Amino acid sequence: MGKEPFFAKGLNFSCQRCSACCRYDAGFVFLSETDLEKLTSLLKMERENLKKVYCRWVTDWDGERVLSLKEKANKDCIFWDSGCTVYESRPLQCITFPFWSSIVDSPDCWEVAASGCPGINYGKLHTKEEIDNCIKLRKSQPIINKTGGAA
Repeated sequence: MGKEPFFAKGLNFSCQRCSACCRYDAGFVFLSETDLEKLTSLLKMERENLKKVYCRWVTDWDGERVLSLKEKANKDCIFWDSGCTVYESRPLQCITFPFWSSIVDSPDCWEVAASGCPGINYGKLHTKEEIDNCIKLRKSQPIINKTGGAA
């Protein structure tokens, strides 16, 4: 068996509703087919129109062109307006924060994320199984890439 992850005993996180993860800094909210379907249903928009109004193609870390939500000029998420306006249909990336593989990769990555999020290391203890499930769920819903498929 391999070495246990640093989060083997769980990690504390409770969202403080500060919206720091939705505002102020540039960032990407990558979209899967499921995310796009949920948003088109909620907003009652055709897929291509929703992509034109609310999305953009960006280059990810692997050089792939992938679909992401737009940001406002002030770097807020396109769907932030005194809170998330699509909360019940928010993308999986938002739902699973901060339990992303890139954040739970190491204690150092976790602490870097904690420096910008007051909910990390606070509140509810999430088990290793819960964290693993977030990672698996994200992997099961690949990001849409420019070629029309999943990245």
